[in-house]
Amino acid sequence: LVPTLTAFSTVALLEQHFDNLVDYAFTARMEDDLDRIARGEEEAIPWLQRFYFGNGHKGLKELANANLEEIDARAINSIPLGVDSEGVPVVARTGRYGPYVQRGEQSASIPEDIAPDELTIDLAIEFLEKPSDDRQLGTDPETDLPIYVKNGRYGPYVQLGDLDDDKKVKPKTASLFKTMTVEEIDLATAQRLLSQPRLVGSDPEDSTEIFALNGRYGPYLKKGTDTRSLTEEEQIFTVTMDEALALFAQPKKRGRGAAKPPLKELGEDPNSGKPIVIKDGRFGPYVTDGETNASLRAGDTIDGVDMDRATELLAERRAKLGASPKKKPAAKKKPAAKKKPAPKKKAAPKKKPAAKKTSAEAAAADESSPSDG
Repeated sequence: LVPTLTAFSTVALLEQHFDNLVDYAFTARMEDDLDRIARGEEEAIPWLQRFYFGNGHKGLKELANANLEEIDARAINSIPLGVDSEGVPVVARTGRYGPYVQRGEQSASIPEDIAPDELTIDLAIEFLEKPSDDRQLGTDPETDLPIYVKNGRYGPYVQLGDLDDDKKVKPKTASLFKTMTVEEIDLATAQRLLSQPRLVGSDPEDSTEIFALNGRYGPYLKKGTDTRSLTEEEQIFTVTMDEALALFAQPKKRGRGAAKPPLKELGEDPNSGKPIVIKDGRFGPYVTDGETNASLRAGDTIDGVDMDRATELLAERRAKLGASPKKKPAAKKKPAAKKKPAPKKKAAPKKKPAAKKTSAEAAAADESSPSDG
C-alpha cells in the first residue's frame, strides 16, 4: 500500500484537532470493544451511536462541531517539502482538482499516483519550472480577451480570458472535441468551441428555444428542461431545426441501456423467499437478494460461490448494517369450502284418522265375526 497526500493531511488533522481519537489508550479500548462486538457480547449499533452522539462524554459529532472553527484547512493541507535556492518555501497540497506543489504564487499539478516519499524538493521544483502546455491562440475580436488552449485534469480545453485575482469570476471554457488535439487547435476553432451553446432555433409550437451543446456525458440538445442526446460532437454545429424537432418528438431514452443480466443465479433464499443472484458491480462481483448487497471476499470465485456461501455473505453484511432479512410470508390458507346444506327431507304424509264407525256398521261387524261356540 502506498500512502497519498490526502492520507498525510488526514493524519495531521487528527493529531492536531482530534488527538484523543488517535491516542493509544483510546484505540486499545476501541479494539477491545470491537472484539466484544465480534464475539456477540455487545451490539454494534448502540456502540456506534454512543461513539457518534456521546453518552456521558463528548461524541464525534460534538467534537467536530466544536473544532470546526479552529481548523485551518490550508495549513492542515500543506506538507512542507523544503526551500528552493532562494529560500522560498515549497509545499505540497491536495486541492479540488487533485494534488499540486506551490512556491509563492506559482503552482503546478503533480501526478495523483506519485508516492509522497518520491516527492522531493528537487522534483517539486522540476514540476514548477516545467514549461506550461498553456498556449495563447490570439485575441477574441468581440471581447478583446485572450484565448488560450490548456491541458486540464479532465482533458484539453480552451479558455476565454484570465482568472481574476479573487477567483470569484471564472472565465468561460469549452472542452476540445475527442477528434481535436492541443497541437492542432487554432483561434477559429477555439472561437467556435467557445460559441456554445449554439441556438438551433425555436419550437414553432411553444416558442421554446432549442440549444446544442457539449456536456459531461457528451453532445446533446436542450429545450427548457428537456434534453436529447446527439451521436457526434460535430452535430453541435450541424444539427438542423428539423432534425432537432424529430429527436424531441421521439420518447426520451432512459438510463444507459438495459440492465445487465446476473452472472449467476443461485436460487431462492430459504429465509426471505427472494432470489439470490451474483451481479457484476462497479467494485467487482457481489451477491444480492434485491435488498442487501455483499461483495465477494478474497478467495471467492463466481463459480465457487453456492447458496450456502451466498447466504453467509449476506448474513455478515446484514449484521454490519444492523438489518435482518424479511421472512418469507406464510402462504395464505384457502378458506374451507362451505358445505352445501343437506336437502330437507320431505315430511311423511300425515295419516288420515280412521273414520268413526256408525252404530249400524258396528252391529253388522259383530254379526259377521265367528262365534266361539
